[in-house]
Amino acid sequence: MSRVCEICGKGRSLGNSVETRGKAKYLGGVGTKVTGITRRAFLPNLQNVRTTTANGTSKTIRICTQCVRSGAVRKQVKIAPFRVTHDAEAAPVGKTAVTKRATVKKTAAKQPVTKTTGKK
Repeated sequence: MSRVCEICGKGRSLGNSVETRGKAKYLGGVGTKVTGITRRAFLPNLQNVRTTTANGTSKTIRICTQCVRSGAVRKQVKIAPFRVTHDAEAAPVGKTAVTKRATVKKTAAKQPVTKTTGKK
């Protein structure tokens, strides 16, 4: 499995690892000194993502996080596992909630409003 993004082709890049010692000047020291420089590899942040191909099948590919965030790849569409089905006779949930709210408002409007001053 290669360490290369399958969309943009981003791979490893080489750089330096710098070792320092000493106390920083702003902390009261005499400054930091470089004690060693060695070569190192910076690897891309690759993630395994299941995507839907053009013909409708799903495939797992390794892509970098920048491609995921930019929307270069469309993730696999998952079917909701717990979808609620309503009977034809039963009222939809939204309508019953609206009617209950309306009845609560009507009963609240019928009750007389009394002011209390807080003193006994």
